[in-house]
Amino acid sequence: MDRMWAPWRDKYISNVGSTKCIFCIPKKPDPSDDKKRLILHRSEHSFVIMNKYPYNNGHIMVAPYKHASGLDLLSEETLMDMMRMINKVKKALDAAIKPHGYNIGANIGRTAGAGFDKHVHMHIVPRWNGDTNFMPVFTNVKVISESLGSLYKRLQGKIC
Repeated sequence: MDRMWAPWRDKYISNVGSTKCIFCIPKKPDPSDDKKRLILHRSEHSFVIMNKYPYNNGHIMVAPYKHASGLDLLSEETLMDMMRMINKVKKALDAAIKPHGYNIGANIGRTAGAGFDKHVHMHIVPRWNGDTNFMPVFTNVKVISESLGSLYKRLQGKIC
């Protein structure tokens, strides 16, 4: 039997069920903390963060500062701010990695697939023609073509 190793996933697997919310961050943090947390941009009501365990290269999330379990619990200002951030992320990804399309949405509730179901957030997942291949089907492994650090550097300062 062949094996494909993905040791970086161990950190995620060992924290599944953790009560610590990755989206509860200070609105005015130490600036050096953003790179460590993979935060690309902050606005008045929300922030842009790279997914540490991406579905595809460039998988990014937009989350409000407010800890809320649903979009209906956010103010109009926060909702509009998040939509502006999603558009800015899409433009930055278009320029940096040139995807052919996107999946944009939210998983609301644990049953819907939300890993952090108490703090709503939006996913922006770039897609390419042919990006689904035999790897997930036959090996249950997803190949990500670029490191988080490399993509962070390419996107840093591009979401303004």
